[in-house]
Amino acid sequence: MGGLLTQMICENPQPSEPVNLSRGEEFRPLTAADVPEMVALADLTRPGPFRDRTNELGSFFGIFESGRLVAMAGERLHLPRHVEVSAVCTHPDARGRGYARMLIARVMDGIRDRARIPFLHSFAHNEGAIRVYESLGFRQRRTFELAVLRNGESGADATPERVQ
Repeated sequence: MGGLLTQMICENPQPSEPVNLSRGEEFRPLTAADVPEMVALADLTRPGPFRDRTNELGSFFGIFESGRLVAMAGERLHLPRHVEVSAVCTHPDARGRGYARMLIARVMDGIRDRARIPFLHSFAHNEGAIRVYESLGFRQRRTFELAVLRNGESGADATPERVQ
């Protein structure tokens, strides 16, 4: 995995609106019991690295439809003044319903309540996601190339992978 990334920051996060679901969905914090569904959703949507213990890095929230996890977002990297919003993903069958926006706003609430500044990374070609982030108050800070080396490779023999 690799590609051009955009780093975004929200220096003045505003409190989120109350979650308003109208299709019988369930909005709740995710727990260790949800990890298999979290990993499956991340594998399907590829928001970035997400493994069996990623949920231990911070708070995660999800939206369930008929008992199935269809969207999630959480925290990953914690710096002295900043916390990364991460693993923002929505199942293709549930896109366009505002779930990502609701989840990101809730994650941002927790970050703001701890007097920290939310930031995130997005693949630069993901224009729809970037528009959502901008509508929540994020601004682009910097763009850079992400190159991930395959496990066990280093130096001149390493082959970076790119996402098209």
